[in-house]
Amino acid sequence: MNQSNLPKLSPALIVLILIGAVALLLVFTAFGTVDAGMRGVHTRFGKVTGVIKEPGLYFITPFIEKVEIMDVQVQLEEARSAASSSDLQTVQSTVALNYMIDPMETAKLYRDVGRQYNTRIITPALQESMKAATADYTAEELITKRAEVRDAIKALLVVKLDEHGILVDAFNIVDFDFSDNFNASIEAKVKAEQEALTAKNKLEQVKFEADQAIEEARGKAEAIRIEAEALLKNPQVMELRALERWDGSLPKVTGGAATLISVDTP
Repeated sequence: MNQSNLPKLSPALIVLILIGAVALLLVFTAFGTVDAGMRGVHTRFGKVTGVIKEPGLYFITPFIEKVEIMDVQVQLEEARSAASSSDLQTVQSTVALNYMIDPMETAKLYRDVGRQYNTRIITPALQESMKAATADYTAEELITKRAEVRDAIKALLVVKLDEHGILVDAFNIVDFDFSDNFNASIEAKVKAEQEALTAKNKLEQVKFEADQAIEEARGKAEAIRIEAEALLKNPQVMELRALERWDGSLPKVTGGAATLISVDTP
């Protein structure tokens, strides 16, 4: 195509086009939105003004003001830390922290820490709190008092993070891991306790059976005593017992004096 056939733009038209382009740019950059679960930190010439933009549409002065978006939803941070118990056992702990930024403190957090609050605030607080709480318990207590240890770590985290505008939603100990020697000693202790319990149960069973035998013997002795007393008081009972055992035949051979049992005949 011949360039001579292209329409020529006057300087005034070019200026108008440039002004229109700048105006459109200003319009598009003057408006923005903050999504749900977020907050906007307002800055002017890069300095935090303290104004927090709620979810929705906002207006700013282009090139002078900006809005930095901060997530205020519940977030998860997992960490693993090595610490020592009060009895100097090495403990590897894995924990999970659910936290959120206080919506009213987003401007302060952004001004003091910036977006790196996770690595600059949360991770160090987790490590320090885990080491401090673990040192107050023996290795065995870390297992038997797990809920108490969890609450102790959480309490330390609440204090450390609250001053930065970060709220602790939930905290859980995922796992405790100890040295092989300690694990072996725990297994040996549990085995010994189980064997002791088994022996105790067996002893209780033997004692119970012995008590049963004694009671049974006492019952038999008491029955014999009662029967003997009855025989002494009622001699006729002996005759009755003899008749009960008599088969009706007389002895074929008798010698000496014989005791005859009188039987009344009708």
